[in-house]
Amino acid sequence: MAGAETPEAPEIAEAPRPPLVRRLLRSRTVRAATAAALVGALLGAGAVAWRTDTLPLLGPSPCWNSLGSGSMDALFGDRRTEVEEQSLLNDPMGDDGSYGQCRVTSYEGDRARRRVTVNVHRLDGLRGTDSRGWPSEFLSSGMVPLGEGLPGMASSSRAWIALPQACTGRDDFTGPTVVDIGMGRADFEVSSEYTLRDRAALTGALIDAVNGVIDDFGCSGAYREPRDLPAPVEWDDTRASAFCGIKGLALPAAYRKDLRQTRVSGEGGQARICEAGYDSDETSVRLTTVTDPVLAEIYSADALHSGAPVKGTRGYGKVGGNRAVFRAVCQTGQVMFVLEQLRPAGPGDRFTFTRDLLPTYVAAEAERIGCAPQKLTFPASSAS
Repeated sequence: MAGAETPEAPEIAEAPRPPLVRRLLRSRTVRAATAAALVGALLGAGAVAWRTDTLPLLGPSPCWNSLGSGSMDALFGDRRTEVEEQSLLNDPMGDDGSYGQCRVTSYEGDRARRRVTVNVHRLDGLRGTDSRGWPSEFLSSGMVPLGEGLPGMASSSRAWIALPQACTGRDDFTGPTVVDIGMGRADFEVSSEYTLRDRAALTGALIDAVNGVIDDFGCSGAYREPRDLPAPVEWDDTRASAFCGIKGLALPAAYRKDLRQTRVSGEGGQARICEAGYDSDETSVRLTTVTDPVLAEIYSADALHSGAPVKGTRGYGKVGGNRAVFRAVCQTGQVMFVLEQLRPAGPGDRFTFTRDLLPTYVAAEAERIGCAPQKLTFPASSAS
């Protein structure tokens, strides 16, 4: 079925995870003296412990001893670096589902030049807390799939990959556990040359980090770094007759003046994202189709509670003032169709885009991914 296949993750066997104290004592990241202090702090206060190092004076590599010299050189060159690192937990902590975080900052003299942040966390599908902020950075139109069985995506400033469920386990209504990495402002691009260089550096560091996390969690197996990533995606003139490159999706004339430029993420990943605006600096709308059933969970709460109800042939959803979410049942599992209006556009500069385009968007996208037919209807009470 075109467009709806989810890349298979490498086979990684689940192994029993040791208790937190024992895992800290044998951690590759924390040396013996530091580990003893961290164990006491964790047991006494229930807090997540941090360590701060200046490299290359100390032995362990940054981020749970995962970022090797190749990744560090690609990201920071020969600049001095400082590391702030949390010890990894057995289970996610707090409402943000965090297992741990690592920050590496490079300096030229006393001036900070670049900061890279690695997060390990479980995305929330129960309360919907990860349905807006995380996708705005890690499901943007600048992303391309990692490919080759790697369940993740990358751009020049952000990259992420899902950990194997055999290693992390998964409860109902939760999204995947991901390792994500970011530097600078999301989607900030200077030139194609910098985009290719930074994207390659981030991807290499991401693979190093996720393999370090898999090992720290006591699981076997590893992800391989992709040999080739798709070419960077570019902004292009909007095609009104096939908006966002989707056959059968026509952009209403009232929006064509404001949505002149369009960019579509690389094909074949866990999600397909299209952003459109007056130009590349003023994105007004985002259309996201998530075909990975586990990743789609992050929008489950919104499909139930985020506006007026929408009924479909094989699905349901909600439409609000500037956001619409529709959940469809397809052969591969659930698929989420998400429309967002980020700025006023169209007639009277109002927020009407999601309601105007949702039915045709879902119908056309369902046809594209082999999930048709999908016919949406709004209840009479919410049709005005």
